Amino acid sequence: MTWENSAITITTLLPLVGALVIALVPKGQDRLIRGLGVAVTGVALVLAAAIAVGFDYAAPGLQYVLDVRWIDAIDARYHVGIDGISMPLYVLTFLLSFLCAIYTWRYLPSPGRPKAFVALMLLLETGMAGTFVAFDLILFFVFWELVLVPMYFLIGIWGSDNREYAAIKFFLFTLFGSIFMLLGFLAMYFRSEPHTFDILELQAFAQAGGFSRGFQVVVFGAVALGLAVKVPMWPLHTWLPDAHTEAPTIGSVLLAGIMLKMGTYGFVRIALPLLPDAASAYAPWIGLLAAIAIVYAALACLAQRDLKRLIAFSSVGHMGFVMLGIATMTEIGIQAAIFGMVAHGVITGMLFFCVGSIYDRYHTRQIAEIGGGMLQKMPKLGSTFAYVAIASLGLPGLAGFWGEVMALLASFRPNETLGLDPGLFRVFMVMGGIGTILTAGYFLWMLQRVNMGVLPDRWREAPLADTLAIEWVSWTPLLALILVLGLYPRLVFGMTDEPVAALMSLFGG
Repeated sequence: MTWENSAITITTLLPLVGALVIALVPKGQDRLIRGLGVAVTGVALVLAAAIAVGFDYAAPGLQYVLDVRWIDAIDARYHVGIDGISMPLYVLTFLLSFLCAIYTWRYLPSPGRPKAFVALMLLLETGMAGTFVAFDLILFFVFWELVLVPMYFLIGIWGSDNREYAAIKFFLFTLFGSIFMLLGFLAMYFRSEPHTFDILELQAFAQAGGFSRGFQVVVFGAVALGLAVKVPMWPLHTWLPDAHTEAPTIGSVLLAGIMLKMGTYGFVRIALPLLPDAASAYAPWIGLLAAIAIVYAALACLAQRDLKRLIAFSSVGHMGFVMLGIATMTEIGIQAAIFGMVAHGVITGMLFFCVGSIYDRYHTRQIAEIGGGMLQKMPKLGSTFAYVAIASLGLPGLAGFWGEVMALLASFRPNETLGLDPGLFRVFMVMGGIGTILTAGYFLWMLQRVNMGVLPDRWREAPLADTLAIEWVSWTPLLALILVLGLYPRLVFGMTDEPVAALMSLFGG
């Protein structure tokens, strides 16, 4: 095998191999275990970067393809590859995992157990990365489900006081959605001729009119339900605030930065091209739910007292903008969705890093107990927190701006060739605009209550250390990306232009 057809497999499965190696390390070798975590994720990131550098961005099709026999009984194949839609999310997965491994060198939540913690983190990395490069529905489902177990244990063992409840709720919600998604996959397999789970073959079959409209409507509902739970779309979002609030910092960073994108990516990769007629029929409803999520999440954020829970609800709103872009069924909308996924991963991942560091110092996440004045006591941490929060509210020049403004722009002119009503989507645009105003309101209000004001007396003599070197090592790449993506969005759009144009040619949009 050459590098061209083995690169994806080596890069994706390397963290899994690292997890197995760590499992064999004797107990008590904590520094070795943490070092192995940094080394494995670092090498995987280098390999992912090599794939990105060697990729031909002018070509819309798959590259680095490996398509071999896997499970002959059901004609499931090990089919992996990557295109410009997958690339930014694939690289982001390895970047965030590497930064989390570095962060773990200094911060490991109670009850410790670095061997299990790092191994689960590496297993989670393989599951997330594999989802973005799988082009067989069964292989996609295997990677999709692989993330459930490590995240369940990360929350259930290393989480906060209510961790068992949050872990079980996360597991049941996502497993429930996955059952319906698998039923949808099986329906497409049995209806296709010849029977296949291959995404590209199913796409060609769908474009040839192989799936009737009635069949598509039913199957899209099943597949979309599984994807929507992972996004999560309103009103299936209720597991997310609990999971984020109770998860350790690393769990929250990976959950917000990567796992939520698995759902939105599934809409772009599977639901839209394989079930195009149903996608256009469901688009107004998806747009409605997305618009509700944007406004609802912003109002919920205004009512939060827990800093981490506030950031968790903000994710519901930001993913609402991603789904609104997808619902427009336009090239601009899909571009906005992919950029929004990347920007949200970078910004919200960094926000959870900041909240984790704030909690490590104050030992509370309650905004009233923090009481303000963080800029006086810890100017570096306070300034970093303010910078990332302002990026999240969508300030022009920072990464959070482009995905949201382009989603609103796409809503002004949805794909009318598919029968989408411009008037209805302009109502969604107005709701999204209201959401952006409310988002600015709750982030600025949060900064006023945490960063600004007079430092409470109880913290004046407390030994609250400002940022540490290990934190800057973990944070600097994300802080730089927030600015670079804001000033040079072409970094992502240059990857996605060709494949998104090819995708939209299937819809005449």
